[in-house]
Amino acid sequence: MYHLNRNPSLAHARLRRIRPTQLSIGYAEVELKAAQWARLGKRQREIALAQHVFPAVLGPSRAYYIIDHHHLGIALLQQGIEEVLLAVLDDLSWLEQSIFWRTLEFRSWAHPYDRKGRRRDCRDIPRSLLQLQDDPYRSLAGMVRRAGGYAKEELPFAEFLWADFFRPRVPERLIKRDPRRATRDGLRLARSLDARYLPGWAGKAPYAS
Repeated sequence: MYHLNRNPSLAHARLRRIRPTQLSIGYAEVELKAAQWARLGKRQREIALAQHVFPAVLGPSRAYYIIDHHHLGIALLQQGIEEVLLAVLDDLSWLEQSIFWRTLEFRSWAHPYDRKGRRRDCRDIPRSLLQLQDDPYRSLAGMVRRAGGYAKEELPFAEFLWADFFRPRVPERLIKRDPRRATRDGLRLARSLDARYLPGWAGKAPYAS
């Protein structure tokens, strides 16, 4: 998934200082992960933190940028976790800022699209996980996947593609007012032929017997 050419090094980092590599997340996903974490006992939390690593790169000013697990990072911050373990995939700290972001995009390690699905400059990506925008359609994409609408894929940002698919088809107000109905609508749409280009599509191909 991360196109590794070498074994990553491990590093501990303050969660509040970690930089994101995207503009938006789905807060329903954050709430789900926070609830799962809250149900763990103290020892279970210690084990989970010791076993989970955030994939990251070392960037300009020697700041750590995580390239996945943004939802979990925010959930842990909300639960008062201060430090996490990183798998540092590459040291790009010597690059100029513009070249750094261009390199991340080339490697599919950055996703500079806002909560409306619009392409933005990488300079608009915030410096803190807590500043990420809430995209209701990213939340819907997660709800539809968990309901069996499509298969989970390891491709970077796959669920953002699904979010963009739902964006013109499901009213945003419905996601907020009645998420269960929005999920049902999303399930129907996810299995339609219109969605067959998307990763993890689980519908029936027109040429299938």
